[in-house]
Amino acid sequence: MKLQVNSFMSYEEKWQEGMKDLEGKLPQRMVNDECEEDFWKRLITERKHKDVPDPYAKEIFKEISSLFSSEDHVLEIGPGWGNYTFPLAERTKQLTVVDSSLAVLEYLKDATKTRKLDNVEFLHEKWEEVKLEKNYDVVFGINCFYRMYEIKKALSLINQHANRLAVLGMTTGPIQPHYTKLHEHYGYDIKFPRRDYIDLLNLLYELGIYAECKIIPLKRTYQFSSYEELISKNASKILTATYKESDVEEALRDFVRFENGIYLYDHHYFGAIILWKPQK
Repeated sequence: MKLQVNSFMSYEEKWQEGMKDLEGKLPQRMVNDECEEDFWKRLITERKHKDVPDPYAKEIFKEISSLFSSEDHVLEIGPGWGNYTFPLAERTKQLTVVDSSLAVLEYLKDATKTRKLDNVEFLHEKWEEVKLEKNYDVVFGINCFYRMYEIKKALSLINQHANRLAVLGMTTGPIQPHYTKLHEHYGYDIKFPRRDYIDLLNLLYELGIYAECKIIPLKRTYQFSSYEELISKNASKILTATYKESDVEEALRDFVRFENGIYLYDHHYFGAIILWKPQK
């Protein structure tokens, strides 16, 4: 049932507009599968010897782990480098992961084998195009929606193929606070996020699904080994053609500390977990 909440607004159109760049075009990673595959090949090469899960993912899973049982067969959408794949496999009876990237799936096959996790199977598909012959106790995905243009279809498939529970999530704002200061006090144009978890809630509501939402406080500490790195990396979201380093330095002053030769920047943000009992 589609709810006519607002006759002049389509939440899917709003989502699709948020995928576009500032010139109104979809970036290459959104539309070019080879470009997306190259991205994951590079990223996994850089990360495969680092610790997984990421610290923020450990915090999120600690909050949601009770949603899964040892008898569940879970389907995970867009596993990435396994932030949730490995703890899910350890906690549940069976795990199926779906991803459009062969590089991701090959990495996860090797990593699960190394961890002696033999209850994981792999599907190489785009979620919006997947053809599943069965349902799953839980359908799960966090930060996996960035390429999903047909977002209503994607959400409907999640609802369709979950028997007991659907669990979705996104990390969310606020943006690092110095960017807000650069925008409000210095007048710089900033690349603020254009899609957020609230869009998923609105889309589900429009589909007639009343979902719950849990907000989890998170913190990440960024480290910079030099002043030059501190300034350049914390100016990356400035859209204005030119900027003054002194403005960036001043905006950062209240948020950065210097310890043992390293600049440290604590960023407080949130994880949003959306869940519902499937409605057939």
